[in-house]
Amino acid sequence: MLRFRLAPDNMKFGFMRLRRVTYPLSALLSILSVVAFLTLGLNYGIDFAGGTLMELRAKSGQADLVTLRALGDKLQLGEVEVQAFGGDQDVTLRVRLQPGGDAAQQQAVQSVRAAVGENYEFRRVEVVGPRISGELVQSGTLGVVLSIVAVLTYLWFRYEWQLAIAAVIATMHDLLLTMGFFAITRLEFNITSIAAILTIVGLSLNETVVVLDRIREILRKFKRMPMPEIIDTSINAVLSRTIMTSTTTLMALASLVLFGGHVIQSFAVAMMFGLVIGAYSSIFICSPILIYLGAPSQGEPEKSGP
Repeated sequence: MLRFRLAPDNMKFGFMRLRRVTYPLSALLSILSVVAFLTLGLNYGIDFAGGTLMELRAKSGQADLVTLRALGDKLQLGEVEVQAFGGDQDVTLRVRLQPGGDAAQQQAVQSVRAAVGENYEFRRVEVVGPRISGELVQSGTLGVVLSIVAVLTYLWFRYEWQLAIAAVIATMHDLLLTMGFFAITRLEFNITSIAAILTIVGLSLNETVVVLDRIREILRKFKRMPMPEIIDTSINAVLSRTIMTSTTTLMALASLVLFGGHVIQSFAVAMMFGLVIGAYSSIFICSPILIYLGAPSQGEPEKSGP
């Protein structure tokens, strides 16, 4: 009976030879992520920044993005962010917080309705005040921090210290690059982005655990085998599974990006990036660390440079 496999059973690719390239590359990407986060910051959505989000659909023809962007100056609302999504008729308007509290926000909505109501159907209006957005920022940040601490604690108790350190570094690497991705691409960072980050941590941890468990299994069988060879053997053994799960998940996420609409777009795009980074870090970041730290029953760590 024929079986479909994305990687041959006897594959013996030398992944560890690439660590001399992947480590400098990851270091460069990490530095760029930090610089982008500190200089550009995140493109906070209405959930965190506060303001009014309006979803409109043109009653006939295409949405006129140029005219809608000019509403800020025309109605004295400040900068109005306009973004097309879905079909040519659909568009979202984001109006920043107006001085004067909730009454001013409601007045801004009414002003927009009066200006474009004849040509557009208002399908959704969301108003988030500064107090609510501030509470969301605090709650979201606390949730992410506590989740990461729980994951790192789990890793520390599950593995010997060498494997635990490798898993922690890989997880933090994925988080850092994901935040840099949000900063550079200017994807809207909102509540669904928090969910994406937590899911990325879970996906990254899952890939890391699969690789480390196989490494530990082979370590017990072949105690005299060189560490780079053990790692290569372990990765090649799980490569078919990693490719299969990543490909099927990417296909599902691609459908969300194409057909899910603006509301979950940032979630799906971030998930696609995190899925790729998670698989990359489990192979090229986490595993090579064991060569330098040394692994249980493997004696002294490697002395030569990377």
